[in-house]
Amino acid sequence: MDKAITDLGATILPILVEHADVLAQLPGRGDPFDRMLAAQSKVENVSIVSNDIELDQYGVTRLS
Repeated sequence: MDKAITDLGATILPILVEHADVLAQLPGRGDPFDRMLAAQSKVENVSIVSNDIELDQYGVTRLS
């Protein structure tokens, strides 16, 4: 897995307390994994690459 991550130029993003704080403030009761991705996106100021329009309710930048 480390090689695949390196080949993609990706970084593993750990779940931090700051992410959980933002998660608790998000609207709705959608998929828990999607909600954590949205919280991480907001805290880290990064876009989410996804076709899932449900993520739009969280006010994140979504690239499809």
